[in-house]
Amino acid sequence: MRETAAASCSGPKALAAGNPLVRNMQIPIASSWREYGLPAVLLAVSAVTTTAIGARFMQNFLDGLPPVVSEGDLWPWSWLILHPSRFLLGWPFSLALLSILLAHEFGHYFACRFHGIRATLPWVLPAPTLSGTAGAVIQIRSRIPNRTALIDVGVSGPLAGYFASLIVIAIGFLLSRAAPMRPNIQTAPMIRFGNSLTLNVMHSALVQLYPATPSFDLALRHPVLVAGWVGLFITSLNLIPGGQLDGGHILYAISPRLHRGLTLILPIALVLAGVFFWIGWVLWGLLLFIPAMRHPRVLSDQPLDRKRILLSAVAVAILALTFSAAPFPGTSVLHYLR
Repeated sequence: MRETAAASCSGPKALAAGNPLVRNMQIPIASSWREYGLPAVLLAVSAVTTTAIGARFMQNFLDGLPPVVSEGDLWPWSWLILHPSRFLLGWPFSLALLSILLAHEFGHYFACRFHGIRATLPWVLPAPTLSGTAGAVIQIRSRIPNRTALIDVGVSGPLAGYFASLIVIAIGFLLSRAAPMRPNIQTAPMIRFGNSLTLNVMHSALVQLYPATPSFDLALRHPVLVAGWVGLFITSLNLIPGGQLDGGHILYAISPRLHRGLTLILPIALVLAGVFFWIGWVLWGLLLFIPAMRHPRVLSDQPLDRKRILLSAVAVAILALTFSAAPFPGTSVLHYLR
């Protein structure tokens, strides 16, 4: 499964960010470098880029500011050159985010191994985005044998990534504190983060144990909470039920005919969502139009069992719990045209 995570703040899987493009190819893994060396190097570089971004987020948090208040916060290298000792401030964000991305991709990887499908180790892609990465991907290098294997591979990534995000979010809430009642207009956030059902449910649960836990909308967000938000965002993008996204794999396993029909309608719906809610949906809609996103045929001679039907229902529930039509409020096409 090839995936990319958007992030975005990351415009498609550009904070990501990003997201999963999975193609089945009969191409052998060429060398130990490609199998082990390349994933290790990409992970190391991503650790540097995510730690750099996290250092800027942490400095803002310590100063009582939102994560992003200026463009310089999204490109912190000049600041780090002047203050190299502050680089390690970013490790909590980096560790939290990379843990979520790796949990997601290893979910796919181990499902592939279980079904005898050849796949690369996860590649974490460094990028100049809000999160310091364009997400993570694996490449499937042999055919998926049947719909049972397809749904297992499709569900396992979002499921593992979602539960990793829950842990990170819980920690992030506990590390955050209430924002000032009267914030300085000069330090207003340049990027705002949308809410989701998962954040509200997690906050409600934590309040029962720690009444002082601030809500997501009213919190001065610790970088770990921001990393958890990115994890939820990536999960929701991956579960879009079209093309070769994880949600597309799941839908195809349930009904190839329904997948074909929805893949025709969904891009139009996403473009319209971009007009009214978040401009990034336009790019995701256009992404689903490209031929590479067409789903390859998978044998469908055997019906799915109850366990796989249940897994698909869990995936739908996770999509509902993570999805936000406006993940970055005030960034619709109409907003920029005003």
